[in-house]
Amino acid sequence: MANDVAMFFTGEESYKGEKLIYPAASRNQDPILQVLKRFIICDADNIEDEESPLFLEIASGSGQHVAHFAPNFPGVRFQPTEVDDSLIGSISYYANHCKTKNILTPMLIDICNNLSAYGFEENSVDYMYNANMIHISPYACTVGLFENAGNYLKPDALMITYGPYSKDGQITPESNVQFHASLKARNAEWGIRDITDLIKLAETNNLSLMDTIEMPANNKTLIWKKN
Repeated sequence: MANDVAMFFTGEESYKGEKLIYPAASRNQDPILQVLKRFIICDADNIEDEESPLFLEIASGSGQHVAHFAPNFPGVRFQPTEVDDSLIGSISYYANHCKTKNILTPMLIDICNNLSAYGFEENSVDYMYNANMIHISPYACTVGLFENAGNYLKPDALMITYGPYSKDGQITPESNVQFHASLKARNAEWGIRDITDLIKLAETNNLSLMDTIEMPANNKTLIWKKN
C-alpha cells in the first residue's frame, strides 16, 4: 500500500498505515483554525528551538488537525500526541510532509498520567489543545487533561478544547441527545460532558473558562486560561 494512500475512517477501525483522513476532521479543521488565529500569538516566521511557543495537542488522532494548523503559525512548535500507537504512522506522515517543518515527532502519551513521565516540565507549555476526546473516553481522561493543564501550562497560558457539550444538565439539540445515547450504548464511560461540571473541575486545577465559541454541527470551542 502506498504511503500517501488516503484512508477514510469512521473512528472504529484500527489501521497502521501512513496516512488517514477522518471526514469529520476535514470538515471542522478550518473553523477551528479560525478560532486559533484569535488566540495564538506568534509573529515569528520559523521555530527557534526552545524559545518558540509550544502547542501541545492531546489525542491527535489522524494528525490532520496539527497538519492544517502548523503552516499558519510557522514560529510555533506543534507537538502531536496519541495514546493509540496504530495512529502514529498517520501523524508522522502529516508531520514529515509539513512545509513549514514545525511539527515535532509525535509522542505516545496517556493523558491520565502526569506529563512529567514524558519529559515535560511544569509551567512549560504555551498552548494545550484537545479535540473530540472528552466525550469519547472515560471521564478519567478528562480529569487527567485538566490536571495536566493546571500543572504544565505556563501562567496565563491557554487550553483549547473542542467538541459537543451540555450545559446545566441540558443536552441540545436533539441530534446531540441522540449522539449522547449512542456513545453511552457503545461504552457506558463515554458521553457528552457538561460545561458546568468542567468549570468545577477547572477551578480545582487553577484554570478558568475564558470564552465559549459556538461552532458548526452543534459543537463548541472552549478556551480555558491558567490562573
